[in-house]
Amino acid sequence: MSSQSFQPRSKLTAALRGFAGQCPCCGRGALLHRYLKPVERCSHCGEAYGHLRADDAPPWMTIFIVGHIVVPLLLSVEQSYQPPLWLHFALWPTLALALTLLLLPRCKGVILGMLWATGAREAGT
Repeated sequence: MSSQSFQPRSKLTAALRGFAGQCPCCGRGALLHRYLKPVERCSHCGEAYGHLRADDAPPWMTIFIVGHIVVPLLLSVEQSYQPPLWLHFALWPTLALALTLLLLPRCKGVILGMLWATGAREAGT
């Protein structure tokens, strides 16, 4: 553990900043480099993020959210309009893929923000 005392941090603010791809600490620097790689340190305030490990939480959260959006839509469209199968095969995988690609980095930002806000340290410490 760090020798610094832990200061309480707002989990909601950290999660929202992470969702936006911003540094959970200052809200100005970028949290992710490229698509999913976290930055080692914030370019604005210098807060370290390279040690935080999100592991399987962002994909799980993304699958959970996308499934809860796509499946009810699919069922309601089928019940209401009964479109042909080719339309189902074209529409739903495309929507699921687009939502997944859109939400995955945002979910990773939320998890990294929450890890930062709760004072998570390096794995194994």
